[in-house]
Amino acid sequence: MNHADALVEPRTVDTVYETDEPVTYEVIDRVAWIMMNRPAVNNAQNGQMTYALDDAFIRATNDDDVRCIVLGGHGKHFSAGHDIGTPGRDVHKPFDNRLMVPGHVNKPGAELLYTREKEQYVGMCRRWRDVAKPTIAMVQGACVAGGLMLAWVCDLIVASDDAFFQDPVNRMGIPGVEYFAHAYELPPRVAKEFLLLGERMSAQRAEQFGMVNKIVPRAELRDAAAAMAAKLVAQPRLSNWLSKQAINHVEELMGKRSAMDAQYHMHHFAHAQNDLTSIDSLAGQDAKSMASANKKQAGDA
Repeated sequence: MNHADALVEPRTVDTVYETDEPVTYEVIDRVAWIMMNRPAVNNAQNGQMTYALDDAFIRATNDDDVRCIVLGGHGKHFSAGHDIGTPGRDVHKPFDNRLMVPGHVNKPGAELLYTREKEQYVGMCRRWRDVAKPTIAMVQGACVAGGLMLAWVCDLIVASDDAFFQDPVNRMGIPGVEYFAHAYELPPRVAKEFLLLGERMSAQRAEQFGMVNKIVPRAELRDAAAAMAAKLVAQPRLSNWLSKQAINHVEELMGKRSAMDAQYHMHHFAHAQNDLTSIDSLAGQDAKSMASANKKQAGDA
C-alpha cells in the first residue's frame, strides 16, 4: 500500500435510492421534456440523477426528430440543489465517468471531491450548455445552489411567479456553486449581494437583470414553456444551433470559462479548509440545517 492509498478514508456505500427513475423523458411535438423526478426531496441532485440527466440530454441530442429541449422538475420545486442529506446521497458511490476524468472513490483527501465534482458538476453542466439544440429551463418554486447550475446552462428560462433563486453556500465557507456563472447572469454588484448575503431572489427581480426571460402563474408554466418551445421548433435547426454558438462564444470571449476554472479551485480550497478546521467538507452543514437557515432568512427579509 502506498502513502496515497493509506490516506483514502474507507467508506461503505449504503445509499438507498427512493426511485429507479430519477429523471423522466418524453417527446411531444418534437420537444424533449426532461424532468427531474425526486419530488419527495425537492429534486435534490445526487449522482444517480446527474447521470440520468446526462443520458436524457444524449438521447435528445441523438434524436433528429427532437428540435428543442425543456428541463424541469416534478413537484413543488425545480431543485433544492445538490443532495447533501437524503438516503440517496451517493458521494462515495462509483459511476462510469464519461468526461475523461478518473473515478473518485479511491482518491485521498480533497482529491475525492475535486475529481467527482469535476465530472458531475462542472463537466456535465458545460456539456449540457453546449447541446446543439435550444434548451429551456422551466422553473417553479425553489431553484437553489445546484439548481442554479441546471437553470443557467439552459438558453432560456421561463419561471413561475412563485419561483425564487438562491445560492446560500457562503454559509458553508464556500464561494458559490461549482458552475460559477453568477457574474454572467447578474451585474457584478448584484452578484456579490446574491452570493455574500445568500438571500432569495424572486423571479420578478431576476427578470429585471435578464436572468429570467418570462414569468407566468404557476398553473400556466408548462403551457408557457411549450409555447416557447414550439416557436423554437419552427425555426431552422442549423440556425438555432449557430445562433446559440455565437452567443456562447461571446461569453467565452468575456472570460466565462476561465473565470469558472479559477473559482473551481477556490471552491475546492474551501472544501479542504472545512475538512481541516471543522467536521467535514461542508463545515458541518447538511440539508436540514441549510433549509432551516434559509427559511429563517426568508422570514427575516
